[in-house]
Amino acid sequence: MARDHGPQIKDDALYEELRKKGESKEKAARIANAKAAGTLEHKGTELEARSRRELYDEARRIGIAGRSKMGKAELAKAIRDH
Repeated sequence: MARDHGPQIKDDALYEELRKKGESKEKAARIANAKAAGTLEHKGTELEARSRRELYDEARRIGIAGRSKMGKAELAKAIRDH
């Protein structure tokens, strides 16, 4: 049984699993909470369908450094890895 991480973590088991895989506390919390809320979507294939401008805007929104020098494939990878 997963340890209770308090009210800020909605899916303790998923949070612990992600932390064991090496994800940061922040990223694990975001994923666990989105999964618990039913809003987690895998956008892996959708990124390639977006324009470079759309990817750039998304990278800017989430704070990826060096985005202005990145091409479409680099932006998609940076967003995925964030």
